[in-house]
Amino acid sequence: MDARQIRGMEIAEQGRITQTKKGWSVPSQYGSGSYTVEMYYNRSTCDCPDCQTRGVKCKHQWAVEYLAMKKTDKEGNTEITKAVKITYSQNWKAYNAAQTKEIEMFDVLLKDLLKEIDEPDQGMGRPRLDRRESLFCAIQKVYSQLSQRRAHTLYRNAEHGGKISHSPHFNAVGKVLNNEGSTQILHELLTLSALPLKSIESSFSPDSSGFSTTKFGEYCRQKHRERKYHRWVKAHILVGAKTNIIASAIITQEDGADSPQFKPLVNDAHTNGFEIKEIPADKAYSSRDNHDIADGIGATAYIPFKSNATGKSRGSMIWSKAYHYFMFKREEFLEHYHKRSNVETAFMMIKSKFGEKLKSKNWIAQQNELLCKLITHNIVVLIHEMHELGIKPDFTENVAEKEAVVMGFSPCKRI
Repeated sequence: MDARQIRGMEIAEQGRITQTKKGWSVPSQYGSGSYTVEMYYNRSTCDCPDCQTRGVKCKHQWAVEYLAMKKTDKEGNTEITKAVKITYSQNWKAYNAAQTKEIEMFDVLLKDLLKEIDEPDQGMGRPRLDRRESLFCAIQKVYSQLSQRRAHTLYRNAEHGGKISHSPHFNAVGKVLNNEGSTQILHELLTLSALPLKSIESSFSPDSSGFSTTKFGEYCRQKHRERKYHRWVKAHILVGAKTNIIASAIITQEDGADSPQFKPLVNDAHTNGFEIKEIPADKAYSSRDNHDIADGIGATAYIPFKSNATGKSRGSMIWSKAYHYFMFKREEFLEHYHKRSNVETAFMMIKSKFGEKLKSKNWIAQQNELLCKLITHNIVVLIHEMHELGIKPDFTENVAEKEAVVMGFSPCKRI
């Protein structure tokens, strides 16, 4: 056991942990305060600095999991009977079904999703490859994490299974990812893949994370003794707190700042039909403009204030209101802010299942490959929610509703 786990067991043995409406109240080991640990079905969060700043499992979380069961007699003598590790409920039937049928259902959902892509008219010249089928193979390749040549077997299997009419040459998939026109189409597919869950999600969190490439940055080993380092591509995403669905995304270079991406991420999701009520985000997004943007669409931004921040409005009354709420109702603020940890979970899901490295060489292909990763993540989330919640994604209906929202009409549900 590591040091945090040992200290957590020591805190649990003290027997001062209490359960409240907001979670488990764990006393500080060396101070007079306490921290709140919230437990979910497969994870936990704590508002202590160790968990919030380092993103690790702190001693307070371990203390709750190793909560000591004690007996106290009439004379006040306390005896520890045993320590029980807390387990989390899981719908294993739905989980097992989603996992065992994922690959089969992935191709089905991907084919349905791509039906909404317009196919350009064929003019003079040699017949070109079907755009939908080329994108199908490109996304399937990213999902498999195989090279272009090795993934060609997947294309043949898709052809035999009736998912595509013709298995393209392995170089054709690379051309799709290197096509600048594919970027806008992939952004559209990302939105469509998230819309089936728009009635479930109301709390969204923005964040960013880097994906390494095969390119190396500039270095000068002899003079400055610097080592080679991989260049990165940064994904800025807006994630739903309940299902980890990605509602919108922006791809930037490794030095792309977080705060300027708040507005386009939120506005894009709002324009596409998501009803956003809460936006918990970390300090990188703390600004008057971002609070005003959230307030403008009827949402509340739960963003911690930096140590040098003041409550002066400077033209933003919502900034002053949020500052006083953060200062004087900290516990209530943290109840909303803790939902932000779900965006970290989404990045963990993407990197662990689809890889944290990009195989593409140039900037356009890197953007498109990363967008394919985000689309595959959304499809996998939909597969899980189909078994967990019993939903049936209808991308055709979502396209009609999305177009109605963009045109300024109220979308009508099909009967």
